[in-house]
Amino acid sequence: MGAGVPLRELGLVILVAAAVTYLATGVIRSLMVRSGRIAEIRQRDVHTQPTPRLGGVAMCSGFLAAVFLANQLPALTRGFMPITPEMNAVVWAAFAIVLVGVLDDLFELDAITKLIGQVLSAVILSVLGLSWTLLYLPFGDGTTVVLDQLQATIVTTIFTVALINAINFVDGLDGLAAGLGMIAGGAILLFSLTVLHDQGGAVSAYPPAIIAAGLVGICLGFLPHNFEPSRIFMGDSGSMLIGLLLAAASTSASGKINMSLYGTADMVALMSPIIVVAAAIFVPVLDLVLAVVRRLAKGTSPFAADKLHLHHRLLSLGHTHRRTVLVLYLWVSVVAFGAVSFSVVPVRVAVALTLVALVVAFLVTLIPLRAGKLGRRTPPTHVVAHTDPTG
Repeated sequence: MGAGVPLRELGLVILVAAAVTYLATGVIRSLMVRSGRIAEIRQRDVHTQPTPRLGGVAMCSGFLAAVFLANQLPALTRGFMPITPEMNAVVWAAFAIVLVGVLDDLFELDAITKLIGQVLSAVILSVLGLSWTLLYLPFGDGTTVVLDQLQATIVTTIFTVALINAINFVDGLDGLAAGLGMIAGGAILLFSLTVLHDQGGAVSAYPPAIIAAGLVGICLGFLPHNFEPSRIFMGDSGSMLIGLLLAAASTSASGKINMSLYGTADMVALMSPIIVVAAAIFVPVLDLVLAVVRRLAKGTSPFAADKLHLHHRLLSLGHTHRRTVLVLYLWVSVVAFGAVSFSVVPVRVAVALTLVALVVAFLVTLIPLRAGKLGRRTPPTHVVAHTDPTG
């Protein structure tokens, strides 16, 4: 992409993150099985085989290895201390959130204790130097608020905790959370590369690029173990880590930009990391909202199980479990990369490409391959990986 864009180095970061995560996941699964620390099937679970849940430890190992490597590469040192504290903040916050997740995976923490752990991790992220410093309010003519340390910590904590819990909820189909994390990370990485290219290696674009590259790598390395049928789940330690890294990458990419200096099209481009994250969680969270509304309208409990979830509907159309996950990947990819395209190509081209991609996604959703319709009307027993808060 030109001068100032360390493509080879970021590619190496992705490769190392993927390789270490892939190998560490196999080791952790083996250790968990041998020690007998395999989570029993809970009432809310649908899978039929007890499965280890500590994949997040392997993912964290892969991320730490990738960050260590990045710190050794001269082309990426501008993303680290003493130039910027952001990568240091991410590492400590990631360690904290994975610790909370491990405790939850092993001992089933109550909701309040887990929330306290999430808040502490987000506060660590902000206090150590990665937080929102400018907040754009799009009301009226639009104003940009400069945040002091306390305000920055509050905004960053709310944003991060919300994302951590959203990705935790998304982790409902084998391979879904890891795939969405990889897609969103890839889109934020593309945005950061564009900024690096346009601004000749701007320091502010290095941390989100490194974080996103590490995120893409750990999700890529974990997916072979986690795609249906899953041999290990990432657990809360993994899903909360993905949420935290997405929050960190999008905050680093968009939380320091004065939006009021830009036009509408530019603003879409500059906000694309936030839009990417919204895309990653929109479909599953919409499914949750619709499920609650549907059940309340029928006069039943919002937590009563039914087979009208989005994945059930896709299965009834003739999609297999794997293709259902791939369809969800497709929709998120269209929205995520559609948002980022505003920073890469002219507005008209971005709009045209996004509309074409939306039509393609719609057709793929409604017209599953003929072979997929034969003998696959009954949903497989391994539909839900480990959490579905609404049944």
